[in-house]
Amino acid sequence: MKPAIRQIVTLFERWGWHRYDEQITQLEHGLQAAALATAGGGEAELVVAALLHDVGHLLQLDVAKGAFDLGANDRHEGLGSRFLGSAFGPGVTRPIALHVEAKRYLCAFETSYHDRLSEGSKASLVLQGGPMGAAEMAEFERRPGSPAAVALRRWDEEAKRIDFEVPALSEYLAVLDRVAA
Repeated sequence: MKPAIRQIVTLFERWGWHRYDEQITQLEHGLQAAALATAGGGEAELVVAALLHDVGHLLQLDVAKGAFDLGANDRHEGLGSRFLGSAFGPGVTRPIALHVEAKRYLCAFETSYHDRLSEGSKASLVLQGGPMGAAEMAEFERRPGSPAAVALRRWDEEAKRIDFEVPALSEYLAVLDRVAA
């Protein structure tokens, strides 16, 4: 196993049990997102992005020794994408970097999308700036990776199910290794 993959696995082992503001753990959420990406026909890079999209939360938990401030915009998307940039290319890191913006975009683009958000996602949306305005939407649409980020964001929101049977983290090690730079 490549050192970067081992580091990611260690983060999940150490902090994957943590519940952020949903009914499932960080690990369950990532595994569900990856399973949904696979079922949705996502290419390997997008499946990896789905699995690792919230790794920034795990990094913050690691630094803070488990303390987590739910009342702040933690900007986990940037932290996670920068951390993963040493091991993965833009096909993984861009959707991760943009998945929060994709939520803001979808809330502006599809008025019904906001209603489907979990309570945790609704609360974090406020901290993250709320739905985008027209100029922000146009800028987001021009950014490389925005379509992949929108797909990731849809899986992200669906990946909050209780008792959803998905493959274990060990089942993704080969694809992580294959996609890693």
